[in-house]
Amino acid sequence: MIKYFTTSFFVCTVLFTSAQNNKTKPNIIYILADDLGIGDISAYGADNNKTPIIDKMAKEGMLFKHSYTAPLCGPSRVMILTGRYAFRTGGVNQDMVGRIKPENEVLTPGVLKAVGYTTSMIGKWSQFSLTPKDFGFDDYVTFRGSGVYWSKENKKTSTYFINDAEKPLEKNVYMPDLMHNHLVNFIAKNKNKPFYIHYAMVHVHADIQPTPDTKAGSDIYADNTAYMDKLVGKLLHALDSLKLRENTLIVFMGDNGTASKYAERGTIGGKQLSGKKGSMLECGSLVPTIANWPGKIAAGNINNNLIDASDILPTFAELAGAPLPANKVIDGKSFLPQLLSKSSNPREWIFMELGNKWYVRDAKWKLTRENELFDMSNAPFEEKLMANYSNNAEATAAYKRLKIAMDKLNPAGGILDDADGSGRHGSNVEKQKKEKEGKKKKTDNDE
Repeated sequence: MIKYFTTSFFVCTVLFTSAQNNKTKPNIIYILADDLGIGDISAYGADNNKTPIIDKMAKEGMLFKHSYTAPLCGPSRVMILTGRYAFRTGGVNQDMVGRIKPENEVLTPGVLKAVGYTTSMIGKWSQFSLTPKDFGFDDYVTFRGSGVYWSKENKKTSTYFINDAEKPLEKNVYMPDLMHNHLVNFIAKNKNKPFYIHYAMVHVHADIQPTPDTKAGSDIYADNTAYMDKLVGKLLHALDSLKLRENTLIVFMGDNGTASKYAERGTIGGKQLSGKKGSMLECGSLVPTIANWPGKIAAGNINNNLIDASDILPTFAELAGAPLPANKVIDGKSFLPQLLSKSSNPREWIFMELGNKWYVRDAKWKLTRENELFDMSNAPFEEKLMANYSNNAEATAAYKRLKIAMDKLNPAGGILDDADGSGRHGSNVEKQKKEKEGKKKKTDNDE
């Protein structure tokens, strides 16, 4: 009898201690904006957009000046959620992302659930196969495709999914608001245990639609960035109301550069940026990244170190005290010490890949798959090809250094692009091809 009591007491003590430890674990909210480049955020000096709430988050936390991810949404999201480069996962183009299976790759929710986190995926999931639950999320709300704002008029009603149930998106219901309401309800329901939320916003994916705040004659793109900013503010208010803000790390990031049709307006200091969504130039991959955690991340912190999207998973894992997936090469490097102003060993280079192109980049130089070396000292506005780098001692040293890194990675020995090399959906490539052929035929006929 005494032995039974002792054993029971021990078990209860362990469970109680575990519950107490779980309560002290920080919450993690990862906000992923869609097609949002540095030229879209006023904290980065954007000329044509105002994002005062996100700017305030940066002012009260840490703003990363050199944060990179893949230049298209599918490959970018795989890199974020696995901590692995595309040639390892197969996420090198949009269609190949859909072939990734949960038995082959462990995503962030699977890592964090192992140490007591409740997880939710809110927003865009369309590049992945199956459902977020199949990949480890406890809860989700999502939709088909990208950029769903309102129910489609004069067409089949748009639908969305909440935990396997498909529902109609009713007329006059704004999908970003619906997502936000689900987000706040999830937080309130799980406020007494650690949670991780992957919040994949609709904004600002094309085709841009008027927001509930849009006035006649206004700039709709600016309206959308402003509404995105407003939703971030509403989230912060909800966390404050629930007294969770000081135990919640928030990381805000763009999934790739600004979309083509809006890239020209994304100037900084009157200057055009080099690159856009889908491009291997600088601003195809350079994205806004801001971390905020009151009392833990020092205010007004500008981080000039290199990070890339593979670093997100190991950073969250270290914060949660979770082991990284076994028997997998994790390319990411935790930047948690940098967030907490502790001594760290930051990255010396980052690696980017899309389709049949890739490069390694350090603080000043970029080396491509084609062995072209670029001087990036005037990035993000210019990247200068060093045609005769052998005549320059610094450039030669940079080439050798980056070539060693490239050869060690050996992306050519991994899973390669099986399409046209652009990284885009095959259907989109075919559509663009037909549009070009149609325009050429019209021009020929006009002549």
